[in-house]
Amino acid sequence: MSSPRGYLSIALSWLIAAFGVLCRTALIAWATLAIYYSNLQWTGFRLGLAAAFATFAIWAFWFSSRRHMSALAIASFLGVVAWWISIPPSHDRNWRPEVAAMPRAVVDGDRVRLTGVRNFDYRTRNNFTVRYEEREVLLSHVVALDFYVSYFMEGPVGHTFVSFIFDNAPPLCVSIETRPEVGEGFAPIASMFKQFELIYVVGEERDLVGVRANHRGEPVYLYRLNASADDVRRLLLVYLARINELADHAEFYNLLTNSCTINIVRYANAAGRAGRIDIRHILNGLADSYLYRSGRMNSALPFDELRRRSLINEAAQAADGASDFSERIRANLPTISR
Repeated sequence: MSSPRGYLSIALSWLIAAFGVLCRTALIAWATLAIYYSNLQWTGFRLGLAAAFATFAIWAFWFSSRRHMSALAIASFLGVVAWWISIPPSHDRNWRPEVAAMPRAVVDGDRVRLTGVRNFDYRTRNNFTVRYEEREVLLSHVVALDFYVSYFMEGPVGHTFVSFIFDNAPPLCVSIETRPEVGEGFAPIASMFKQFELIYVVGEERDLVGVRANHRGEPVYLYRLNASADDVRRLLLVYLARINELADHAEFYNLLTNSCTINIVRYANAAGRAGRIDIRHILNGLADSYLYRSGRMNSALPFDELRRRSLINEAAQAADGASDFSERIRANLPTISR
């Protein structure tokens, strides 16, 4: 009869073996996808090269009797990593018109002048009048922060963005997004392999909110956050610094490390937020529930009731294209509770 120590040794051996299989599988999967989504021009060639790497690595790790083949597979993987790292982001591509202009901010004391502010007129989601504008705001008139969650379909993953609220001017909406080229659309897996550059779209709510609620058919929820004017002002300055940094140096979007909600949390931390990373920062369709439970939004209502009353699609459709769009989508929202 085997001793408990023998059983433990067998279990440990199985655990080490399973971990080794998992690591090699992850290595092969990552490198195969990195090759397929690389900067090589021809799709067929990328597909063939990715398949060749995967086939060789599987054979080398599990079927070859020669030990040096595993080392060769690892060396090939490191070569793919070095190649992937060397792929640079760029501002010089054939961008879709919705992301053609990189915004920039000039901060002069209390006054902020923004260029590249989007204010399109939409007839359908793909039929619009392109209009980029300049806008000035005063930091001393920042009073609040509103938080949006929109969904391609209702579920645990969505898109989050914010509006900075002023007491003397319309809200300033900022949405952290991919910067697709003409003919491209968002692809979650591709977004983790340097397929999209990053952009901070700065614009009017009648554009950034209206296109999602009215022309893309996305459910859109709007919440006022419990944040002091000073905290919101600090957050806006963090955003403005990042907007300029991105205008000077292109970056790649990454769904897990450089995306909408992850960056909102990162900048909130830089502006003084106290809190930990939460799985709902990745499953960002649940971000509103996280903010509610952490006391950062209206707590006078049960969350389900607050969420039901925060859906703004009906109001957005009624106000489509109107100059007072921002006021009308907020007219029947629950008031803030501190």
